[in-house]
Amino acid sequence: MHAPTLSFDVVIIGAGASGLMCAATAGQRGRRVLVLEKANKPGKKILMSGGGRCNFTNYQVEADNFISANPHFCKAALKRYTQWDFISLIERHAVEYEERRHSQLFCRHSARDVLNMLLDECAAAGVEIRTHCELLQVSALDSQHLRYRLELRQGQQPLRIECHSLVVASGALSIPTLGGSGIGYQIAEQFGLSVTPRRAGLVPFMFSDSMKGLCERLSGLALEVEASCNGQSFTENMLFTHRGISGPAILQISSYWHPGDSLTLDLLPGIDAAQWLREAKQQQARQLLRTVLAEKLGRALVTELQQLWWPEAADKPLAEFSDRQLLRIAGQLNGWVIKPSATEGYRTAEVTLGGVDTTAISSRTMEARDCPGLYFIGEVLDVTGHLGGFNFQWAWSSGYSAGLAV
Repeated sequence: MHAPTLSFDVVIIGAGASGLMCAATAGQRGRRVLVLEKANKPGKKILMSGGGRCNFTNYQVEADNFISANPHFCKAALKRYTQWDFISLIERHAVEYEERRHSQLFCRHSARDVLNMLLDECAAAGVEIRTHCELLQVSALDSQHLRYRLELRQGQQPLRIECHSLVVASGALSIPTLGGSGIGYQIAEQFGLSVTPRRAGLVPFMFSDSMKGLCERLSGLALEVEASCNGQSFTENMLFTHRGISGPAILQISSYWHPGDSLTLDLLPGIDAAQWLREAKQQQARQLLRTVLAEKLGRALVTELQQLWWPEAADKPLAEFSDRQLLRIAGQLNGWVIKPSATEGYRTAEVTLGGVDTTAISSRTMEARDCPGLYFIGEVLDVTGHLGGFNFQWAWSSGYSAGLAV
């Protein structure tokens, strides 16, 4: 059966955050826009983000909140479409939102409010969105007017689409159950763009040593820590799970960890443990160390730490600890060095680090320099935000920048 051929000004691969933003922006400029989505509905990752409340941006957005081989690349787009621009869009659509810790902004009711807003913007701009679309092939055409041809299948129907501008907003490898895939990298490589090494980011850690049992026994326990690795540190909550450790501090530091690296955890951030224990020895000489520590760290965790660090002195009062012993334990409390065996990988990673090399991309328009009419936006690029609304802001900023240019 011969596939019918349709033509559009702009075709966008992926109906996620960046794709929908780009579609609405281009559509409002009078471009005929088609968005292709392989899943059964648009915006699946938006809906599950932020525990279903979508942490859509942050009051404090800086280039330092992003990881890339080219740390300057993100600046132009972030300046062109700021967090304040997105907040005013949210307010125009009367989406109720709230600020949480670290200047993070969330929907008050549901992530669906953000998705519906984007879909409304697209509908108002005449954007067409097709779901269940499997991309089979992309090729370049010789024409100046129609520069790219896509062969695809929508359900069982073959389809051929030609366009002037092709925007790759396909996301990355994280959470394959929500549509994560590597198709954007394949398109980049097909057209001669290089792709930097990729790995899972914002992802929990697992252990294969004795830490595994400790984590299982403490599963569900959360506490504030400072997690450090490779010169970076984050002070946030950490959560013990039956597989290892998670929580915001751990997800953040995971983006800076490489296999084989150790992590350092300060279990008493902001407290000089050595000084605190010396004072406790003077003022509570007859208490057990675990009793004193349990005030700050909770009994279950202290029981495990006692087993690790002072099992032979478990029942000795503080007065009988030498200063050297206390100094050693204090050093471990402020600097517990652990070595994860791996992360949980793309299955649970919120983002993919690495991606399409930005040296070949215009930071102003997101267009591939040597492939006129081919654009890359959002997570497929080698730009990864910290936890806290930064990856969404990158989606809005890069999508908007491309939407003005296509």
